[in-house]
Amino acid sequence: MNQKISRRDFSKLLFAGAAGSALGLSALPGMGRAADRKRVVVVGGGFGGATAAKYLKKLDSSISVTLIEPKAVFYTCPFSNWVLGGLKTMEDIAQRYAVLKNRYKIDVVADTVVSIDALKSVVKLKSGKVFGYDRLIVSPGIDFSFEAINGYSRKAAEAQMPHAYEAGPQTVLLQKQLHAMKDGGKVIICPPDNPFRCPPGPYERASLIAHYLKEKKPKSKILILDAKDKFSKQGIFTKGWEKLYPGMIEWRGASTGGRVLKVDPAAMTVTTEFGDEKGDVVNVIPPQKAGKLAFDAGLVNSSGWCPVNPVSFESLIHPGVHVIGDACMAGAMPKSGFAASSQGKVTAAAIVRLFNGEVPAAPSLVNTCYSLIGPGYGVSVAAVYKLTAEGIVSIKGAGGLTPMDADDDQLSQEATFARGWYNNIAQDIWG
Repeated sequence: MNQKISRRDFSKLLFAGAAGSALGLSALPGMGRAADRKRVVVVGGGFGGATAAKYLKKLDSSISVTLIEPKAVFYTCPFSNWVLGGLKTMEDIAQRYAVLKNRYKIDVVADTVVSIDALKSVVKLKSGKVFGYDRLIVSPGIDFSFEAINGYSRKAAEAQMPHAYEAGPQTVLLQKQLHAMKDGGKVIICPPDNPFRCPPGPYERASLIAHYLKEKKPKSKILILDAKDKFSKQGIFTKGWEKLYPGMIEWRGASTGGRVLKVDPAAMTVTTEFGDEKGDVVNVIPPQKAGKLAFDAGLVNSSGWCPVNPVSFESLIHPGVHVIGDACMAGAMPKSGFAASSQGKVTAAAIVRLFNGEVPAAPSLVNTCYSLIGPGYGVSVAAVYKLTAEGIVSIKGAGGLTPMDADDDQLSQEATFARGWYNNIAQDIWG
């Protein structure tokens, strides 16, 4: 997913935002000077969108910010695996918008965007309302390529084989299935090929489901049928599984019988090249792509994701529209809540500069992902990113990974840091 650009194009991108701002805004009817045009509509109230909305107001309180999000309560994918493991409740991962509305004076609209007209600079809502904008930020999240797995469908996900990759009803459904499963049952988890949203990582999920089963249904097993031959932090996870859940978790990579060819939701079977596997609970995580709204608005290229100017996250297809979070092509950055929040801050700062007729500064971006293998056994990976002619790349030596030889105290501290990370980022965004 790295976006390589020439050095000449890299220089052009640094200035394209400012030029595009002037050109795009001059066509808006009934508006005054460019400096007076400060209406921003933000679509999506998750890690990316809510961060961008809040930081726009923090950086320039004169900007009119409208946040459009259909859910009154946003359940976070980070820590949703903790719910499955019995370590958190759904209320613990519930975030609301009262502070953004009341303290930061953001117009929070509980509605669904049905169309974006980038030429007229308007968004239309399901209710029929229309909002004009001078800059639009779209944080549409992901959608799923259900058709990529023979036999799988949205209907199957909502009934027999949940993906639980959108926290909320899907999380509750998978949790209910785990609670109803008999002791000695089999849980099958089917992770997709890269790229995919993480968290909720499928390997943390396997770990915390194993924690639940170890306590409540110790005769049960977990089988991971993976579309990849390796995964991030694999050695650390495998070591943790052997220590905490010996004999409970089996992982098969793509070339060793892990690639899923088809599923049968009625029979609760998963077929690989090595034959059928029957599960009592089957968690199918299909391949992913940008959210439906991004496709409907024409913000997506042939990759299934949204190409953006890495300086400002402005769409390379529709000027004046910025795409952040899981849906965008952000070079080496992963599709995580932390990354989306980092992009939201960069985009907010870029828009403020564009409104003032200034060139956005080249961004510095960060990401940290914590994973829990057991209640007192945490691991993490962190990285810092910069913009180069190769696009957004990680800075060698900045960041790091939990050491393979980390002792019990270090692993326990990582678990504590994970809890602190969630509390801090939730407060930073919605508090």
